[in-house]
Amino acid sequence: MGLLTQLLTLPAAPVRGVAWVLDQVVATAEDEYYDPAPVQRELRELEQALVDGEIDEEEFDRREDELLDRLEWLEENRPRPLPPH
Repeated sequence: MGLLTQLLTLPAAPVRGVAWVLDQVVATAEDEYYDPAPVQRELRELEQALVDGEIDEEEFDRREDELLDRLEWLEENRPRPLPPH
């Protein structure tokens, strides 16, 4: 970028900065939303509840199916990073 270009685009710098921050916020929110770790943790806790006798097999099967469906949905719908230019 030349000096003239930098001077002419200087008034737009705050807008570019805000846009960058918003992009970062959206990316972080998507990473958290599509993160399979909480669902995997729930599966481990569910299995422990079954082992401890806190829930029966029927409840375990129902909730396990829900969590596995959620994991499958996350895998199918997780945004993929764009390839480098």
